[in-house]
Amino acid sequence: MTNDENLTVKQQREKRRAEKVAALKAKQKKEKRGRLVAIVLSATAVVAVLGIVITVVVSNATRPAPQVPLTAAERAAIEIEGEELFPGLDPTHTTDPVQYDVMPPAGGPHNPSWLNCGIYEEEQPVEYAVHSLEHGAVWLAYDPEQLSDEQLTELRRVAPDRHAIVSPIAGLESPIIASAWGARVQVDGPADERITQFIDKYWLSPSAPEPGALCSNALDGPGRVS
Repeated sequence: MTNDENLTVKQQREKRRAEKVAALKAKQKKEKRGRLVAIVLSATAVVAVLGIVITVVVSNATRPAPQVPLTAAERAAIEIEGEELFPGLDPTHTTDPVQYDVMPPAGGPHNPSWLNCGIYEEEQPVEYAVHSLEHGAVWLAYDPEQLSDEQLTELRRVAPDRHAIVSPIAGLESPIIASAWGARVQVDGPADERITQFIDKYWLSPSAPEPGALCSNALDGPGRVS
């Protein structure tokens, strides 16, 4: 480094000015870097907030099914457009194949064993699924040819996490048919409010022959997803 004593007055003045300029540039660079960090942090926070908002909006687009059964009075107050009722169904147990009048059935004679509730990607033995209805389960059957992947994902999300079956049945009259013991409703997609209305009204309903009985520890059907 050059010794200031060997510099002329003019050179010393220019050196001090150069040092001040360098210090000023360093300060400005540091402040700019600080502003950039603040901008990035602010942008990250905004994205995080937007992500939370979007998640809340999406998760509430179709209200998840209740995990606590409604009271009898609350159920009775629910009116479902297009609901089909099947009073006086026979709850007899049989190991013989059963010919049901509608598909999926809303009850009737069924196998002594029940189908474990859950989400399936293959068709299930109907006589076993009907036994699950006897225990208060709801069955969300869908025609895979009439439902998109996105709709199927939403249908699975809407289903309660217990005492519910989601499974395909080819050739249904509608894309989705929800059934419970003694009742059914046909809908075009999982966004239809009648899906959640039906679950509210019939999930673990006291009108089922054995409401609340196990829907597990029995038959695991083919293609179980969860």
